[in-house]
Amino acid sequence: MNESDFNQLAEDTMTAIEEAVDDCGVDIDYDSAGGILTLEFGNGSQIIVNKQTPLSQLWVAARSGGFHFDYDTDEQCWRLQGGGEELFSCLSRYCSEQAGEEVRLGA
Repeated sequence: MNESDFNQLAEDTMTAIEEAVDDCGVDIDYDSAGGILTLEFGNGSQIIVNKQTPLSQLWVAARSGGFHFDYDTDEQCWRLQGGGEELFSCLSRYCSEQAGEEVRLGA
């Protein structure tokens, strides 16, 4: 994947995350600037999603740790590095942990 394709895909994914947060029914604020998406919870905790262009990865920093996601071209989704769980499934879990209630984010 070239840099231009990665940047477009990453931006589209950040927009999809914002839309999923809007639709989830849980009070989560977000701010997007400079390729960094910050999700803010009522308890003051945050989840940060940012793109790592040189590695063609999305990185997620949550209270439970830091996670790297690669794009799976066959499945057309972001997966936890090493072929693991899908991004929106992981984000749903991380958000649920930090919000203190169930959060379901759909792509």
